[in-house]
Amino acid sequence: MFVVIGWVVVLGCVFGVFIAHGGNMGPILKALPWEMTMIGGATLGAFLVNNQMTVIKSTVASTVACFKGSKYTKARYMELLALQFDILQKARKEGLMAIEQDVEKPEQSALFKKYPTVGSDHHVVEFITDYLRMMVSGNLNAHEIESLMDSEIETHHHEAHAPVAAMQRVAGGLPAFGIVAAVLGVVKTMGSVGQPPAVLGAMIGSALVGTFLGILLAYAFAEPLAGLMEQKVEESGKELQCIKTTLLASMQGYAPATAIEFGRKVLLSTVRPSFTELEGHVKGKK
Repeated sequence: MFVVIGWVVVLGCVFGVFIAHGGNMGPILKALPWEMTMIGGATLGAFLVNNQMTVIKSTVASTVACFKGSKYTKARYMELLALQFDILQKARKEGLMAIEQDVEKPEQSALFKKYPTVGSDHHVVEFITDYLRMMVSGNLNAHEIESLMDSEIETHHHEAHAPVAAMQRVAGGLPAFGIVAAVLGVVKTMGSVGQPPAVLGAMIGSALVGTFLGILLAYAFAEPLAGLMEQKVEESGKELQCIKTTLLASMQGYAPATAIEFGRKVLLSTVRPSFTELEGHVKGKK
């Protein structure tokens, strides 16, 4: 929603002030379809050449996600921490082998079904169950599991950052393609030097629209989208950090209530539930 509002503000201010100062939108509107086709087509072609299919698909998905609100809310994190509390509490009371079925078949586990928002997220469930499985096996110590978690989170961050880098390259290329369109417009104008000044002026104005569009699309559309994508990547990484910190605290011997407190402290302050809120939520789920 705010993406659309931001774009409306940009276009309103740019063209509104232009018109208010007596600018004529006629030459811009006349050149707009051709310039947009040239710049947009060149940008799309370069984007396809510069990225593998997996990155192209993830960039499209990340762009669509920019128009949606963040799923990483306080309510989601309270569910995540409550889920981990229940799992660790069961393991503490009944032994690690008691959670083996929950780990092996999370889709059938009453614990995961109890928290549908987090329990239906394949990546979160897989991350939790993979390391719980290692804890149940008992073959790895806390330091080894921490190192493995760090490697997986780093891989996740690298993959999630690929669409950001792709969009940043798009933003970097748009002004150049705008210049290409402008140069071709000037070449066309130079071939018509015998025309009246009014005609030549219109042709030069149309040529300059290319430069204008390239810069506008780069810094008002593509670059802000890349920045928003990067913020969403950081949000998704925090969820995995929360799980990592909670499970490691449990492996180091802390009680479930203390372990989830470790995980709570990792979260960003804007979505971090207070100690009282989390305690009330956990007790309410019992």
